[in-house]
Amino acid sequence: MGDMEGNRTGMETLERDLAALSKMPGLSAMVDNVDTIIEQLSKAREKVAAARDPHTASMTMTKLQNPIKLAFDKVNDNLKDVASRNKKLGKALDKSFPLENLPADHDAMANQPALINRAIAMHLLREGQFSVASTFIDEAQDIAAHHGLYSRVGAHDDTASPEGDVLMGEDDSSQGDMLLSITASSSDHQELSSLQSQELQAKFAEMYGVLQELKARNLRPAIDWARSNSAELEARGSNLEFELCKLQYVWLFLGPTINGLPDDEYNGRSGALLYARQRFGRFQPRHLSEIQKLASALVFAPNLAQSPCKSIFTIDSAFTDVASSFTREFCSLLGLSAESPLYIAVTAGALALPYQMKFTSRTKSRGTEWTTSTELAFETPLPKRMVYHSIFVCPVAKEQTTDTNPPMMITCGHVLAKETLQKLCKGTRFKCPYCPSEGQIKDARQIIL
Repeated sequence: MGDMEGNRTGMETLERDLAALSKMPGLSAMVDNVDTIIEQLSKAREKVAAARDPHTASMTMTKLQNPIKLAFDKVNDNLKDVASRNKKLGKALDKSFPLENLPADHDAMANQPALINRAIAMHLLREGQFSVASTFIDEAQDIAAHHGLYSRVGAHDDTASPEGDVLMGEDDSSQGDMLLSITASSSDHQELSSLQSQELQAKFAEMYGVLQELKARNLRPAIDWARSNSAELEARGSNLEFELCKLQYVWLFLGPTINGLPDDEYNGRSGALLYARQRFGRFQPRHLSEIQKLASALVFAPNLAQSPCKSIFTIDSAFTDVASSFTREFCSLLGLSAESPLYIAVTAGALALPYQMKFTSRTKSRGTEWTTSTELAFETPLPKRMVYHSIFVCPVAKEQTTDTNPPMMITCGHVLAKETLQKLCKGTRFKCPYCPSEGQIKDARQIIL
């Protein structure tokens, strides 16, 4: 706790130093001085070029010496001042956050470069950086092909010809391993290549196009997309299409003074009513009560701010919320999570790193290091949006379930860990430790949390 408090104090000090640094003139004064030098030199050149007297050049250069020297001195002084302040800030950073060895005893991704490359490429695609993603994929494939081929050939120097070809028949098992490795590399190559498909890029380009329109408060492209994918969205139980149409109704209801749309029969209260008649009919089975609230707003229109409908027409964050919902549903139809897995992994890792470093330093000092590579010794506090799976602890063994020891629900409805259930079995039957029920192990069902 003391280390965390110290880091917090150090961060506050750095914030103050950075705020003070941002108020300094910085390099702007230097840029002004350089502009002055350029202006003086330009005027001198024009004067010399226009003069007929051969002595004009020498006289002009003589007059320039002192002003130019003074200007250069100011530039150097300004650079020294900025460099000095940056150096002090760097020292403050080093003092507040000294370099420590990272806890890298168990690197789960060390042998998974293809997965890392795929995560990076997919992140770039999701961010709309299509050309960057394509370049990254090409270079990753080139590096993988080069390293994969030459490292495998180099590992078999005793059976290689001068040209690098492996001689057959001298080490069949080694050659078999090499062929399997090459096959895996080819599979990784194809997997990365699949991310370069024009169809996938077109999908993300479509998503970003709609998001840009939503940012400009134009709901029509999003509504058109939701309508064209209504069957898939309804199968998922999504309300996206209705939420978009609802927001469009509210947006029209607020009128041209707020929405900036043309002041005609399709805008304002009359336009909202016309829109509701055209679009809300198909939503009545699922959203009748909300539609009724929207329709009743016409009655309260003269005093909407004091009406029961006030919350519906408060749209401070409505467009941001609906954009998030659109992104989530769009990615779900592509079989992807709403947020980039790379972003989530890096953010969660950054949050967990200080705790892991503190734990590692404490255990090393006591000579009791954690040796289990599949789990941490403590729970990392993460925001709720980053907690995707519940945790089940077996009530009998008092141990957390794992992939190899999953939770199992028995016929009476109680849940035990698989290993606990196996220990309770006498032959193929067991008795529940919490009720008189008995059952067979074949009737137990694994629970997916």
